[in-house]
Amino acid sequence: MIENIVFLEILRRREKELFDVFYYLKDDFEVDFVIKQGRRAKKLIQVCYDISDYETKEREIKALIKAGKELNCKDLLCITWDCEGEEKVEGKKIKILPLWKWLLS
Repeated sequence: MIENIVFLEILRRREKELFDVFYYLKDDFEVDFVIKQGRRAKKLIQVCYDISDYETKEREIKALIKAGKELNCKDLLCITWDCEGEEKVEGKKIKILPLWKWLLS
């Protein structure tokens, strides 16, 4: 349900700014939303209800890092139900935001 809310909000924001939305799947990982402007990946967004579980957090972060490297994108975001923070992995910064805060941004 959270992914649907995020998708609808992305579509709403697309009315103000021109960009395309994609889903990224490769080998053993996926990224929920790739925001592209022209040929450039502008932002990668992963949606996860709860990342308090170590394995879940590791899976979501790992997917963002891999896709970020492959698509040459530095703006990495994980939207959760209520977690907020920042992770630094392999020199990449991943912003973690609760859904409500992202919707208000």
